[in-house]
Amino acid sequence: MTTSVERPRPAGAAPAVTAFTARERWVLLVASAWLVIGLQLDAYAHATTPELETFWTPWHGVLYSGIAASGFTLLWIMRSRLPVIPTYRTLIALPNALRLPLLGMAALLVGGGMDTLWHNIFGIEKNLEIFVSPSHELIILGMVLVAMGPALMTATVPGRTLSFGGAWLVGISALFAVLPLHIYSLHATALGFRHLGSGVAVPNVFSTDGQLVHGYLFSTVLLLVPLLMIGRRWPLPIGLPTALVSIPALLMHLMFDSEAPWWPQLTVAIAAPVVELVLRLANRLVSLPVNGRWVALGLIAPPAVWGAVLIVGQIQTGSVGWNIHMVSGLLTLTALTGAATVLVTRSVQFLQPE
Repeated sequence: MTTSVERPRPAGAAPAVTAFTARERWVLLVASAWLVIGLQLDAYAHATTPELETFWTPWHGVLYSGIAASGFTLLWIMRSRLPVIPTYRTLIALPNALRLPLLGMAALLVGGGMDTLWHNIFGIEKNLEIFVSPSHELIILGMVLVAMGPALMTATVPGRTLSFGGAWLVGISALFAVLPLHIYSLHATALGFRHLGSGVAVPNVFSTDGQLVHGYLFSTVLLLVPLLMIGRRWPLPIGLPTALVSIPALLMHLMFDSEAPWWPQLTVAIAAPVVELVLRLANRLVSLPVNGRWVALGLIAPPAVWGAVLIVGQIQTGSVGWNIHMVSGLLTLTALTGAATVLVTRSVQFLQPE
């Protein structure tokens, strides 16, 4: 998602294309939900049925029918915005809110076609192979771009406030856009299988502990960016930050590690609304510039959420597996990573024409 979907048109420019209707946005949301839910089902099937060795599964059926539904929906949305005989120039003139999902659909079609051929030639990917396979990379990219379409289309509506329905639409669109990324980054995320250190007194540089540290940092970025991008366009609706943190955490555990204890993901899901409430109250009590409030979010929220996980882990297991140097350094790194993510994301502007 972005702050402003379209640049202001200079005087004398071609007239703007037809505005997106609420019906178009909601239909695309349903189609993209179909698409992303297909991915969740397929990921769950592969996680719980390791011997799955065929492309022709019901889960792939949901996934690929979701691709078809999204494609036909985008064609339906395009129909009133293109001449009878489209040209390259008329396609390029489409608004970014439509061009980005169309680019995503192109990636889905290429990745989907490659995936069938890839499985038939090289077999079914397993473990880390799933997250590196070229066809899967294109499919994930396509899903993200298509799923963010409804929010991008909503961003073309003038004004800085969201209606109740608009807030729901943007929130669900953002959720379906980030879920594929959380699944894709399962091998390097703190929302995955392991949250605590290995218990080695002096962790090696190249070790499970080192991977865990990077998992906390990567998850910090991945959880913050959707909130920052939405917040550049509208005030964040109450509860949206909680949903975009809690729901992926719970779904990741349900899909990939449901037989393990739930306390890490439940801690994240409970810490998120507590941190949101505290920060919203602090915003009312402390006067800071807008950028200052966002930087405070980046500095405070990550170590608060991950610190809660480590505290509950200490209570549940008797040890987090790390000494004071690792724990304090990790939480400091998450705070610095959060602040840096805020500064970079809020500094991104439109590229100026050459």
